[in-house]
Amino acid sequence: MNAPAPYYVQGSPLGIRFNALLGKLARLGISLAGTAELSVPGRTSGRMQRIPVNPHRYEGAQYLVSARGHSQWVRNMRVAGGGELRVGRKVRAFTVTELTDPVEKAAVLRAYLEKWGWEVNRFFQGVTAKSSDADLRAAAADHPVFRVTVTK
Repeated sequence: MNAPAPYYVQGSPLGIRFNALLGKLARLGISLAGTAELSVPGRTSGRMQRIPVNPHRYEGAQYLVSARGHSQWVRNMRVAGGGELRVGRKVRAFTVTELTDPVEKAAVLRAYLEKWGWEVNRFFQGVTAKSSDADLRAAAADHPVFRVTVTK
């Protein structure tokens, strides 16, 4: 029997255009609510793939959370082990460590949803910042979380 496909919510045509606009604004130095443009090398092409993200600071560390689930940038990040975050001329190279502990991930997800829930709640299948710890731990498997370590 085949295992179910990893959770992923594909963007709508309007959402894809909106994300392209957010990425362009970040490249120009305009960060809306803290957005940045993530660049990560593609798994097969090696070309830098760019997407707007919401870097999140929690307990002194910075994280990237994939609200949409196991997306292409997540798969690329797992292979590359890092990338770049850009807002205008400020480019920060980084490496990542993917969180695997559901309890640790749930704490980061709760804080992420407190800040970004207005934008991303629809991708969390009813789980919000006010959900129980058990519900957040259950949702953690569907939403990869990476701890960012800036290298330059």
